[in-house]
Amino acid sequence: MKFPAAVIIAFGLAAFSLGAAGLTDAQTNDTVPGSSAGETPRLVLSPAQRSAIYAAVGRDRSKIATPQFAPTIGAEVPPMIELYQLPERILAENRAANYYEYTLVQNKVVLVDPTRMRVTDVIGPP
Repeated sequence: MKFPAAVIIAFGLAAFSLGAAGLTDAQTNDTVPGSSAGETPRLVLSPAQRSAIYAAVGRDRSKIATPQFAPTIGAEVPPMIELYQLPERILAENRAANYYEYTLVQNKVVLVDPTRMRVTDVIGPP
């Protein structure tokens, strides 16, 4: 079956547009390099984002984890630790942050991958 040249050109332009859209997303915080389907996207934070997270949640003493544990990257988070969603403003700035929760330990914001119950980042006071 032969297709008119106009159809082929239109299809090619549509495919190019979709590819270009993917490139644009990869250059923002919307798509996180190194993540694949079914995997929690890696959360990459700028120093300004880290400061904003600490400012937004670091002083809320109601979110302090009672049983203390070592707030180190890769540490297992005990199941009795209550985790909290990051503030909407933070989630709006970095969509990958939607996959993470936090708790406070030793005056630090501890970011946790709740599906694996592992510490992914620790943000201390500035």
